[in-house]
Amino acid sequence: MIVCDNCWAGSVYQWIERPYNSPFISIGFYGDCYIKLLSNFDYYMALPLKFITKSKYKNREITYPLALLGDIELHFTHYKTEEEANTKWTRRTARMLEETNRDNYIFMISDAWYATEQNFKDFEALPLKNKISFSIHEYKHLNLKNHYQVLEIDKNFKDRVPNGVKLFKINFIYMNLYKWIKECLS
Repeated sequence: MIVCDNCWAGSVYQWIERPYNSPFISIGFYGDCYIKLLSNFDYYMALPLKFITKSKYKNREITYPLALLGDIELHFTHYKTEEEANTKWTRRTARMLEETNRDNYIFMISDAWYATEQNFKDFEALPLKNKISFSIHEYKHLNLKNHYQVLEIDKNFKDRVPNGVKLFKINFIYMNLYKWIKECLS
């Protein structure tokens, strides 16, 4: 089960040729929402989606389904309709929650969706076993165990890593992802 704040998870599942057993496919989360979700994971994952038309984040044009889980925004960036987003979210959430041991989950954060230094600090403090992070910043002072500074930035923004699909493609420059996943889940 991969829980992440951008499209990286979908690329990993495709690469290892596994079914999507997580709803965190083709979805984006801003840093504060993502940390809030992870901080009270079981509570939020039990909530139904409520679709909305306006984001509280002003720097993004909404051209896709947007939903709330309580007070957390989910940006279904690669979905065409609310019905498609809801159907896939519901089915994949049920599949993911069959695994109750969170030690069998992988949690990823990046600054692709504007996660801040504080978000990375909060992420590291969470009592989650298998965590990985990617940022344009090194963050040595935060003692992030599996943190990778990405030197290739988003050419359009210059202040964050590329989107999840591109981030997946370049993460092999920085790490042996297959080995890391295998070690996490052994």
